Amino acid sequence: MTGPYLYDEGPEALHTGTPRRRNGLILAVFGATLAVGVGMVVALPLVKGSGDEQAREAVGVFTAALAAGDTETAGDLLCEAERDRADAEGRTAEELAVAYAPAGGAGSGGEVTGVEPGELDGKDARQVGVRWDDGSESTLLVVLEDGPRVCGTTSGD
Repeated sequence: MTGPYLYDEGPEALHTGTPRRRNGLILAVFGATLAVGVGMVVALPLVKGSGDEQAREAVGVFTAALAAGDTETAGDLLCEAERDRADAEGRTAEELAVAYAPAGGAGSGGEVTGVEPGELDGKDARQVGVRWDDGSESTLLVVLEDGPRVCGTTSGD
């Protein structure tokens, strides 16, 4: 460039120093992201509870719903396979849920007596023992399927 300059020395380059690398900032951002991700994975079981706790809670809600005659809630807690079985038998999920109670009736409540590890079709499951109001006992199978779901029962005395 030629011409009159504001200063006698002429135009100066805007960046005259040697460039500095700022890898530390990038590494800090990635490190913080990794730390948050690991923290969330570790904290998730603390928030949601273990598989045993989730199974115990789901069966508690299921039996309380049956005791209150709330068959809609009990039916919503059934797994997809049980819903399909109800459809195949020409019943609703609510009607199938009522069949889980002793003597097949709503209004029967129960108490969770224990949780054992189990398996259903190669998937991790929990076997939850229930003592019903009439004194009978059964085991409900709970699988994690979009949340804990009741997916079968065995009766015993």
